[in-house]
Amino acid sequence: MFLENYKKTGSIELICGSMFSGKTEELIRRMKRAVFANQKVAIFKPMIDVRYSETDVVSHDSHKISSHPISDPREMLKYSDDIQVIGIDEAQFFDMSIIEVVQTLADRGVRVIIAGLDMDFQGKPFGPIPALMAVAEDVQKVHAICVRCGSPAQHSHRLSKSGDLVVLGEKDIYEPLCRHCFNAALSAESPECTKG
Repeated sequence: MFLENYKKTGSIELICGSMFSGKTEELIRRMKRAVFANQKVAIFKPMIDVRYSETDVVSHDSHKISSHPISDPREMLKYSDDIQVIGIDEAQFFDMSIIEVVQTLADRGVRVIIAGLDMDFQGKPFGPIPALMAVAEDVQKVHAICVRCGSPAQHSHRLSKSGDLVVLGEKDIYEPLCRHCFNAALSAESPECTKG
């Protein structure tokens, strides 16, 4: 009788932090556990993210899982009829429509697991991630290790001079830094900075 009255409830889980903090690794871990539990899953990533693979979600340490590359978050709604768990990687690259999409999915009873950068290379909130934090039932902020001092790192410092918001890259273009080292790096790069 209990099972007959049981209602499927959805949820939104967000894994956020800087580059090299293990966001994608944690997303893959949670998705593989769902697969092991014989749940029906689907994983999505932005079509622009082709760093490691055009189709797979791949972590920096080469763990991977098959995914559907999409350009519009609303495409996820087509797959959701019999899906129990949806994973979304690099959510910061999607537009703000992702907020309504994930809430619709959760309202339909889907467990939605999202990974994304919470701050851009300037240390500012990135795209839809702050709003996703607000609507999520669970938010896990993960940290990298500062490559300059060894403290917990929450910033993705860009080593190239590009001012574009989106520049895909790895360790050749970005380094994880703590607040102190990030502020020091920005001061050293500032045109007003005078070195004596």
